[in-house]
Amino acid sequence: MKITAPLAVAAAAVMALTACGSGDDASAGGSGNLKVSFWPDNPSFSCIDPFQVYWIEHRSIIRNFADSLTDQDPETGKIVPWLAQSWEISEDGKTYTFKLRDGVTFSNGKKLDAQAVADNAAGWIATVKATNGAAFGASYVQGLTGAKAVDPLTVQFQLSKPNSSFLQATSTTNLAITDPAEFQLSPADRCAGKGVVGSGLFVLDHYTPKVETVLTKRAGYAWGSELVQNKGEAKLDQVTFNYVAEDSVRTGNLISGATDIAWPRNPFTPQDTALIAKSGDKVEKRALPGVAYTLFANTAPGKPLADPAVRQALIKAIDLKTYASTIFGPDYPVVQGAFNSTTPYFKPESAKLAYDLPGAQKLLDEAGWTVGGNGFRAKAGTELKLEYPITQYSAGAELLQAQLKQAGINLELRTLTTAQQATYTTEGAYDLANTYFTRADPGALQFILNPDVANSKALAQRSASAAGVKQIQTLFAKALETTDEKQTGQAYADLQDYLIDEGVTIPLFERVQNAGVSDKVQGFAFTSESFLRLNDVTKG
Repeated sequence: MKITAPLAVAAAAVMALTACGSGDDASAGGSGNLKVSFWPDNPSFSCIDPFQVYWIEHRSIIRNFADSLTDQDPETGKIVPWLAQSWEISEDGKTYTFKLRDGVTFSNGKKLDAQAVADNAAGWIATVKATNGAAFGASYVQGLTGAKAVDPLTVQFQLSKPNSSFLQATSTTNLAITDPAEFQLSPADRCAGKGVVGSGLFVLDHYTPKVETVLTKRAGYAWGSELVQNKGEAKLDQVTFNYVAEDSVRTGNLISGATDIAWPRNPFTPQDTALIAKSGDKVEKRALPGVAYTLFANTAPGKPLADPAVRQALIKAIDLKTYASTIFGPDYPVVQGAFNSTTPYFKPESAKLAYDLPGAQKLLDEAGWTVGGNGFRAKAGTELKLEYPITQYSAGAELLQAQLKQAGINLELRTLTTAQQATYTTEGAYDLANTYFTRADPGALQFILNPDVANSKALAQRSASAAGVKQIQTLFAKALETTDEKQTGQAYADLQDYLIDEGVTIPLFERVQNAGVSDKVQGFAFTSESFLRLNDVTKG
């Protein structure tokens, strides 16, 4: 995987896009038509193909026109039947056998049978190769070597090594099953929506990058997962998603009735939340599963954060509760660990992350950093200065800077473009970097911290010592290379302890998906990925 989500977010944040397109004409004004205002489309990688896309808004759209083999309960994390009625995992963890529902078809009428699923697997593998691993779905098919149709309704996936995350992967939008004919097209054409046909309750009518995406109701749909009340046809005729750059404009459109759902990338401000409530609408919210918005230290030799005492002092010097309430409002949840609280196997580490300024000062004193006349600490004539590259999106950077100053740490903010930040990180000029990963499985973190598969091998290698990297890889292996759920849970618990104890991850805030929902909309629901599920949605 060559693209990191935070860098794409930063680029999108500076786009000056406005809502426009056919979604605003009279034909979309009926009671069966829903309008959703999204964060702007990806400016550098516009894509609506399930396997390739990482843009969370488009994965939300995909969820409603392309079904998956399984589904995941948002409340428990349990994997439940969907296109597959049942499954078996071999004792060695390398073979997954799925029994499919009978009678499922793609929206073009073709059968969704075992051969179609096996052809999808072949298409995924080919896409990983064609994109040199850049397709986001590559992170979901680690070790997948192929699949075969055992009979018309039985498909068998083969892995080169056990991967306990694979079952959860089959519930995701990135492994949604599409008409395999799409894989005859180029990855670029598929990103543009050409040939992308799913089996969902809506049909992808069209995708106009940076303007709008439109879904239309599919007749005859009858195989919703067990997690929805309405397992049949959609109650809406059409859904139009447009892209709005300004948060205030998006909120204003909701309050005025121009749109039915305002879906921001960042949480609403307290002021916008109050406006939405006053208008009679409401804010739905759910933490995005996966890696929290986290700082990762550069622990390379000679860097201040190579000293674990300095990393621990940094953790103690950050007042996470004040940070959350100041930036996002008084009711905003405080981050509790390396993962967001909706992630399966999440273990809260709140006690270890508690604000303790005297404790931070004591650690720095003992490490030989003394406070100078300017309020910042120094050691052997070198100031305790941490380079923190940020983009225009970086939330609360100045507040973080002020908090660390209380401990005598000089956090130097360096605002960079997206391209500059990628180079800056690769070259190791930073002391702190931030990133995250959205997936309802803790294995997502390996794509940040395991150099063998990470988005940025350089960041992964610098986030811990050589021994630390090896320990992280060992814990991931214990969690992933097993069919024993208890072993997986224990390994992820040990991993979360290790990450905080060693200061490998320095969580900053929980990532929460907000949605402003009109009082005319009923049946709103989040998926386990905190995406929009439309099966039960109506508009009065």
